[in-house]
Amino acid sequence: MSAVNRQTTIETPEQMAQLAHEVASWLAAGDVVLLTGELGAGKTTFTRGLGQALGVRGAVTSPTFVLARTHPRLDPGAPALVHVDAYRLSTAVELDDLDIDFARSIVVVEWGAGLIEELTDSWLSITIDRPRGASDDPDADGRDDEEPIEPRTVTIDGVGPRWQ
Repeated sequence: MSAVNRQTTIETPEQMAQLAHEVASWLAAGDVVLLTGELGAGKTTFTRGLGQALGVRGAVTSPTFVLARTHPRLDPGAPALVHVDAYRLSTAVELDDLDIDFARSIVVVEWGAGLIEELTDSWLSITIDRPRGASDDPDADGRDDEEPIEPRTVTIDGVGPRWQ
């Protein structure tokens, strides 16, 4: 794959899912995606779209409380999608202790900046910036589903030999 360096504006959750579908077409076993963005930026929305595009079984939900969720694919020979929330982790050793099969999975890590760099030499960095002062759009029960409600700027950069 040629070098990846791109910036785009995403205005709706549907556009975020479309972007995730495009990114999914780039990914293979062993790939790591680093998602960076504030609470409510759209990281989980992106990962849900990625899961749909990859054809995972069941719904993709935030792994906040379990740290990592493995989503097997409908195609039994295809690499699983592993979704990691590294917010509560403080070192790469703690991330490595989750015993994720990086080589045979597609791994998406939220809040992993400063951690994944010690575990892999290549990753796809996706940064989602939402406007300052944007609402988190909590549901009636107070949960934040991270659906974009205002335009986001998404920057995609390939890091390391895999993406150069």
